[in-house]
Amino acid sequence: MTQTASTALVTNNLPAVASVGLSPLGSLEAYIGAVNRIPVLSVDDEQRLARRYRDEEDLDAARELVHSHLRFVVHVARGYNGYGLGIGDLIQEGNIGLMKAVKRFDPDQGVRLVSFAVHWIRAEMHEFILKNWRIVKVATTKAQRKLFFNLRKSKKRLGWMNAEEVRAVAADLNVSEREVLEMESRLSGRDIGFDMPDDGDEDGPPSPVAYLAAQGEDPSQLYEREDEEDNHLEVLREGLAELDGRSRDIIKRRWLDSESKVTLQELADEYGVSAERIRQIEANALKKMRALFAA
Repeated sequence: MTQTASTALVTNNLPAVASVGLSPLGSLEAYIGAVNRIPVLSVDDEQRLARRYRDEEDLDAARELVHSHLRFVVHVARGYNGYGLGIGDLIQEGNIGLMKAVKRFDPDQGVRLVSFAVHWIRAEMHEFILKNWRIVKVATTKAQRKLFFNLRKSKKRLGWMNAEEVRAVAADLNVSEREVLEMESRLSGRDIGFDMPDDGDEDGPPSPVAYLAAQGEDPSQLYEREDEEDNHLEVLREGLAELDGRSRDIIKRRWLDSESKVTLQELADEYGVSAERIRQIEANALKKMRALFAA
């Protein structure tokens, strides 16, 4: 396991399955054998322990409830063998779900703990599988998650589904045919290292690094250009600041205002001078600013 059942986990003050007698000591078979030897609680004992934990926060009662249901976690974990993940890891995740269930279990609802806990156990296992089955997450929406865990058992045979099978699965799971086809494609794919080393097989597919070349500019060139643009912008601000108010207004409205550029005559009418005078002011201002850029 990634974290063995003997690890002292704590979930909101609820102790995990830490117990010397249940420590697998690296042996999954020994752990499974140990949990299968733990007696199953009767209805009365389960109710008594659940009330002790709920009413008195008796952690020993909670631990006993957890221990008595560890075999059920193993049973659920075995149902997810086909996803290529270690059953020990699945058991550990399921144990976390079991602890969460014990914490929330209400003995007055008239159901057994095992019926209540199955949702929490599977939820933790599902989350673990989705996070670790592929490098890229294959199911993000509720419909995709439902498809991910049901598509395999819904398929009648190996290989790609035909149109009739796709329609049947879509109707059975209440999803679109497009979503069924998309998930089937995801499940059929596999992870490929971006820069897998060349193993000398000339007939083998190339690694993505060989054909997914970046088409954009070199990052260093992009940085240099952005830095140059920032410098030009700063010089422009300094140049405008050194102009007198009228010259600055003329330059802004003639060259920097992209929405409503004005003509020389419009500015001449506004300032009460000739259009030629506005042109001269503009030319002198531009000359000063070009000198700053050339410096």
